[in-house]
Amino acid sequence: MSGTLNKVMLIGHLGDEVKMHYFEGGNCIGRFPLATNETYTNRQTGEKVTNTDWHNIVVRNKAAEICEKYLSKGDKVYVEGRLKNRQWQGEDGNMRYTTEVHVQDFTFLTTKKESMANAQSSGSSANYQEPSKAESPAAPTDNSEEEDDDLPF
Repeated sequence: MSGTLNKVMLIGHLGDEVKMHYFEGGNCIGRFPLATNETYTNRQTGEKVTNTDWHNIVVRNKAAEICEKYLSKGDKVYVEGRLKNRQWQGEDGNMRYTTEVHVQDFTFLTTKKESMANAQSSGSSANYQEPSKAESPAAPTDNSEEEDDDLPF
């Protein structure tokens, strides 16, 4: 295989509010931490163990503004993007490293309020995909009637 792939898909909860950074020319970046959990039962003790991983999420421009407006700490979200590694020299002179997920697509799943109330909604309240330079706008097609006929249930 001669090609490469850099793709990340995460479903998790926001660990903090979206922090916005604005630049000259009108561009902006939003950053927030995302927590994903792994739960298993310890075979020796029978105790339920949960491990949490934290991910640094970066969204740009219009997507960042949408996230800032609608997301808050505790909300559950699906993000899809690419891993990017950065390094810089800290004020103490030491090199610092971080890995970020640069988001290309996201879907809001549940709000913290809905999760706490154990709402049984199926989820998606908003969906956004970064526009691609190669894409051209096309009229949406509705194939729902054709797809419904093929469903096994």
